[in-house]
Amino acid sequence: MSAPTPILSLPPYTTPSTARLHALYSDISRQKHSNPTSYSSNIEWWRQTLELLVSSGQQQQNPSPDTRLVLHAGARLMDRVRVDGVGKPLALGAVVVRRHSLSPSLAGADPPTPRKTELLTNKSLIPKHDFLSSTYSIYDAGWLPARIAAFVVGRPLWWALEQMGVVGEEGVFRSGSGSRGGKDTAWWGEYVFVSLVERAGEAVLERQAGKVGGVGAGERLYSREGFRREFGGEDGTVMSEGDAAVLLRFLERDKKAVLYDKEVVKFLTDDPFSPREINAADRGILELRSAVQNLHAQVDGLQGKMDECTQKATLALQQKRKPIALSHLRLRKQLEDLLSKRLGSLDNLEATLLRVEAAAGDIEMMKSYESSTTTLRAILAHPSLQKDSIDATLDALAEVNADAREVDEAVRVGGDVALGVSGDEISESELEDELAVLVREAEEEREEERRAAEVRERLEGVARVPEGVSGPTGPIEVEEKMRRLAA
Repeated sequence: MSAPTPILSLPPYTTPSTARLHALYSDISRQKHSNPTSYSSNIEWWRQTLELLVSSGQQQQNPSPDTRLVLHAGARLMDRVRVDGVGKPLALGAVVVRRHSLSPSLAGADPPTPRKTELLTNKSLIPKHDFLSSTYSIYDAGWLPARIAAFVVGRPLWWALEQMGVVGEEGVFRSGSGSRGGKDTAWWGEYVFVSLVERAGEAVLERQAGKVGGVGAGERLYSREGFRREFGGEDGTVMSEGDAAVLLRFLERDKKAVLYDKEVVKFLTDDPFSPREINAADRGILELRSAVQNLHAQVDGLQGKMDECTQKATLALQQKRKPIALSHLRLRKQLEDLLSKRLGSLDNLEATLLRVEAAAGDIEMMKSYESSTTTLRAILAHPSLQKDSIDATLDALAEVNADAREVDEAVRVGGDVALGVSGDEISESELEDELAVLVREAEEEREEERRAAEVRERLEGVARVPEGVSGPTGPIEVEEKMRRLAA
């Protein structure tokens, strides 16, 4: 019983059935017109599969860091994704297609550019050579015109070849037409996975932003080797030179975040006064940083050797092998002396590096001061800020304000007249006197009402016959009492 195919461990292969895999691995190019929905679904499945295959480092039997960003399309890829019982993927020729190159004698010009279909059309994949050599950003519309123009120039020849049956509708040689015995290898080549490069670029920028502490310019400088070590895989793997070339090109051209040459990688800042070039100061700072890092590595190595000598001496004493123990202690002493020298050199280099970075920062600061001074002087030299102009402007402003107050007063008085309101001012004291009179009149009215109420109550009491009193009370007596109470 054969071992399971390694590719089947990838997530895209865990869901489809065997029948579905047969459909995915078959030649799907004819579905583009007959069944476009299924065709698009198959293309997307292959895009996800190839992206995962590249990003996971499983593109080759022996994983290589070079496979993290770039798809190596060819015979090895076909063998890698081969599935027992299904076979090799005939669909890859439709997923990733590159036109055959014509010989100069046949074409009479440069070979046609890669056909822009499927993953090339939506820029999921970009030929590595085009990605590295193009001066246009992959986000710039200018990326398309040059390629479309080249395609249109070569179109009549390809159309003629199609009419003669030399090439098919998809622009690849037909079997038996001299295409290496009918084997289609037009799509073989190296392709940059744009989504993986974008993801890696964002991770680098985020990590660098979290690293910089604002101490000096040295934090933004790396050697090419240092860049590959610093921003390699999370598992500590060093980034390959091929991936580093692709990623640096993306960060420089498309993100405007770095500058680099064969030796130095420099991260740019938002500071407009920071040099947009790799200068001699940058190279000197990088050399100092490299020397400091090397000394740190030497110090760590010496410390490790000293610890090892101590362990060996202790073990020799336990075994009563005194001469060997003394030999290890002697070596430990020599290492200790060397470590002391290296620590002294490290202190000097770190102090020098700090001063150099501080001086570089002072240069940028002075440039900021100079620019600010120049800007302020230019603003102050404006004719509007001259003393005579300022005095004249302020005087004119005072006159305008006075005119505005006069206009406002005239409008207010005119409004009062229009409404029939007297223009004479009303005295506040007169208003208060009138208010006091109204208050007194209101109190007097309340007092009169209170007295009338008391009189009514007394009259009602006289009219009532007290209990226990015998004998009639006549109307004449009641009227008499009422007259006395009213008096």
